[in-house]
This record gives sequence, C-alpha cells and structure tokens, in this order.
Amino acid sequence: MIQQKPAFTQKQFVVTLFFVTSLFLMWGVLHSMSDVLNKHFQNVLNLSKSQSGLIQFSVFGAYFIMSIPAGYFMKKFGYKPGVILGLALFAGGLFLFVPAANAASFTFFRIALFIMGCGMATLETVAHPFAAALGDQRTSDLRVNFAQAFNAVGTMIGPAIGTFFLLSTDNVKSTDLTSVKTLYVGIGCVIVLIAIAFLFLKIPALTDPHVEVTAVDPDAVNVDVAPTKKLYQHRHFVWACAAQFFNVAAQAGTWAYFINYGVDIMHFSNEKAGNLMIVFMGMMALGRIVGTYLMKFIAPNKLLAIFACGSILMCIIVAQNFGWPSYVALMMINFFFSIIFPTIFSLGLKNLGSHTQQASSFIAMGVVGGAVFPLIMGQVANHNVAQAYYMPIICYVVIFLFGYKFYKVKKSA
Repeated sequence: MIQQKPAFTQKQFVVTLFFVTSLFLMWGVLHSMSDVLNKHFQNVLNLSKSQSGLIQFSVFGAYFIMSIPAGYFMKKFGYKPGVILGLALFAGGLFLFVPAANAASFTFFRIALFIMGCGMATLETVAHPFAAALGDQRTSDLRVNFAQAFNAVGTMIGPAIGTFFLLSTDNVKSTDLTSVKTLYVGIGCVIVLIAIAFLFLKIPALTDPHVEVTAVDPDAVNVDVAPTKKLYQHRHFVWACAAQFFNVAAQAGTWAYFINYGVDIMHFSNEKAGNLMIVFMGMMALGRIVGTYLMKFIAPNKLLAIFACGSILMCIIVAQNFGWPSYVALMMINFFFSIIFPTIFSLGLKNLGSHTQQASSFIAMGVVGGAVFPLIMGQVANHNVAQAYYMPIICYVVIFLFGYKFYKVKKSA
C-alpha cells in the first residue's frame, strides 16, 4: 500500500500561517536591530562593549521572566489571545523609546527594551507551537523552519534600516537621539496594525499535531500519544531546553559584536560594518532555505549535528584573525545558525501531547542564554574581539550532543 505524503499544510490554514509567519519576521527585525543599537549606544552614550551587552541582557532577560507566564496564558486562553498580548507588550516597549530618548537615559532604554523583550518572548512562546499546529506533525519541522526563514529575512531588514537611521556618518557624530525615536515609533505603529489584523482574523479549529501521529512516522514506536510522564521526565525536552539556552547564548554573542569585529579587526567604518551585517543576516536566510530543502533528505537531528560542527569550525577560524578568511568564516557562522533554533524547538516538542504548550514556554525561556553570554563575551571583546569568538564553541558542543543523541523520544513505561 502506497502511503500518501503528508501535506505542508491544509488550505484552511494558509491565511493563518501567513499571519503567524509575519510575527517571525517582525521579531527578527527587532532582534537584529538591537545589535546595531549596541554600536550606536557605544558611540552616542559612550558605553564600553561589555556595557552595551546590557542591551541583549535586557531583551533576552525578558524571556526568562515572561516565557512561563506566556505559556500559562496561552494554555488558558489559546493562541490568538496569546498573540494579541505579545503584540501589545511589543508595541508598548517600542513606544517607550520616546521618553527614554528624551531623557537620554540608558537605564530607561533598558526598561523599554525589557518590555519589548517581554512581547517578543510571548510571541515566540505562542508562535512556534502555533505554526507546528497548522498541519500534520510529520511536516511540523518544515513549517517551523519555513516561518523561521521569514525571521531570517527580518534579521536582514533590521540592520538595513538600523544602519540607515543610526549608523550614518551624521548620526555617529551626533548625540541626538531623535533618529532612535523616529525609528522605533514607526515600527511600533506597524506592530499595532498587525495586532488589529489579528483581532479580526478567524482561526480555524486546530487539532494538536503533537498528539496524533500515524504509523508511517519512522519514530512511531517511540510515540507518547497520551503522556503518563511528567514534563521534566521527557529527556529530549530537557535537552532541548539546554540546547536552546546555549544556542541563543552563542547567537546573541556573535551578533552583538559583529559590527565591532568589522570596525576593530577589519578596520571598516561603522556604516560599512553595519551594512555588511545585512549580508551577514542574508547568510542565515540562505541557510534556512538550504536547510529546509536538505531536511527532505536528511533527518532534522542529523542536520542539526552537522550544522553545529560547521559552527565550531567557523568559530576557530574567526578567532585566528586571518583577515578576510576569518571574516568570511564569521559570515558562515550565521549560515550554520540558520536551522538550529527552529529545529531544537521542533524536536523538543515532539510527542509531548498535552504538555506541548507548557514545554514551548520552557524552551522559549532558554533564550535567556542570550542575556548572559554577550556580557561575558564583552569582557573578552574589550581586549580582543577576535579571541572572544572562541567562547561560543562550548555552546555548539552541547547542541551537537542534542542532535546526535539526546533528541530521541523515549517511550513511556
């Protein structure tokens, strides 16, 4: 008997998937723009590299605070209210950039960034299982990676508009924060429009894809359709949380000091280094496209392990300060980043049944790694930006172990 290939999604979910994908794009814009903000605040507010790492601490630290409440909110009220809550917090944080800029206060900016981060944490907690729920579980990896491809597009848009508004020659010479207000209020207005669109969006009835799995799934023997174990007893979920912590730690550190690497090591201008960040983020978009295609032939966990090894090799080359070869390797780190986040998320949620929404909030909380690592990398980068890139290697070792062995779903006793 010929088994029918599972569809990417169904017709009734197409519009919903479009709107959910737009969320991935928007938080991609703001995440990557925060890395441009690092350099801008170093210039305008006279911050050191390690001090500017507090930007990432504020944004990613919000994930630690907000992910669990967001998961409970989503479980009680559903996906759509969760999205509305996330967008409201997101926009609120962006609008707070106005009084922060008027006061020229880095502390006030960090409060605004924290509230913005709470919104992004809520959206990430909701959006990943939401995208996974819009079709068959066997194609959930493809849907999440598809949505994350647009997140990668967002990370290209962020440096482009951030560099234009914040790192142009005129702005670097000025202590005026008007450009910061204009940029973030404009994006806040876009977020409000998306929230209004979600208010009127009709969501089709959803069946949790993590509950129903057919026998054609090669991992069907491990399926835990009606979980009898507590969430923390699922080893693959626990390892997914750890892997996500170290993944975002490495990503946040790499992104935070990319422009500094261009300025300090390659001797580029601020504006040129900022514009090259667009190419840097483009490598991640390319990696998502290539990675999503390769998943048709290579199991997601194997591809995850391969990409983790690629990242380790690139970090070693970057730290050697070989000039352009090291800079190209720095670009390639983002290529290998591409599929890591969504694949860890998807593998960690496999076959958790009624635990899925709670598990999503814990995996999203692992993003707090991005709050800690830029501060540590910044201490090394204050002395040598190139050598700071040795530090993410330990993160990729953990990710490799998850993809190589600890992704496996264990059958309940």
